[in-house]
Amino acid sequence: MPHYSRLIVLSALCATALAVENSTTHTTDADLGPRVIGGYIPKKGPSLVALVLYGISALVQWIQYFTVTPRRPFILWLTCGMTAMALGFVLRIIFANEPSSMGRYIAMDLFILLSPCLFLATDYMILSHLVRIFDEEIAEKCMLIRPTLIVRLFVWSDVSTFLLQSTGGGLTAMKDVNLANIGNKIAEVGIILQAVSFLLFTIVFVVFGIRIQKHFPEVWRPRVQEPFRLFSREPIEDWRILFYVTSLTCIGILIRSVFRIVEFVGGYNGMVFTHEGYFYVLDALPLWIAMTLYCFVWPIRVFNHTPVASFELKKSSPY
Repeated sequence: MPHYSRLIVLSALCATALAVENSTTHTTDADLGPRVIGGYIPKKGPSLVALVLYGISALVQWIQYFTVTPRRPFILWLTCGMTAMALGFVLRIIFANEPSSMGRYIAMDLFILLSPCLFLATDYMILSHLVRIFDEEIAEKCMLIRPTLIVRLFVWSDVSTFLLQSTGGGLTAMKDVNLANIGNKIAEVGIILQAVSFLLFTIVFVVFGIRIQKHFPEVWRPRVQEPFRLFSREPIEDWRILFYVTSLTCIGILIRSVFRIVEFVGGYNGMVFTHEGYFYVLDALPLWIAMTLYCFVWPIRVFNHTPVASFELKKSSPY
């Protein structure tokens, strides 16, 4: 994985350690007052179902990673993100067994809150590599921004908002109420900036496809020779399949982003924060559906084939 992936992992671990160190090992009812940690005690049943679903998807994606060649290291964003989400639900079950433990809550919350950052990075890298399979003329005419700026702009914005969220998440566990409130605001800013950044990316991505359809119809409608096969290691000839799938993942991620903004703005005592059902319907489920689509359409299969004869496949150096 690239060096900034190590930065993400390290910052998450540091934030978790900071949270555990600066919180009481167990929070009593007197400490909590009328509010339960996290707004509610998680139910083990839904957490177990989510763990199984994310775990299966992660397993399938790891199998794809090791069997579809040549491997592209950037796709580790996806496999590690799905694995981290599964671990988040393991921690959720552990927290449900001892709902007074602030340290367990923070560890669980950071995994579930921050793992989707890797999903965003996956889509950013997919567009970066998708653009490179086209002629330079097509890329320049159809992209709203220079293709070379995709990684620099969006991936690094993802890293920045990740650091804001992880730092804010760590501060929320502080004993000092003022610092905890500051941490909540920092995490809220990180979530909002992340949502705005991804919305801009979605616009860039969709416009890219629309412009190809309008200006290069022969590229938009390639002459497909082989039918599309699920779970295959063979190249995918129609690049539009990946375009449609990635567009759907953008919808799922945006739904989750809006939910998280509403949750943070509503506060600890808000309707969204204190009712578990909203989390599963508007966060866990949309993300799982969106990113599991890549189990069926493994992005590397598109990058291993030239979709149509009207443009050349450019060899891209992996990230």
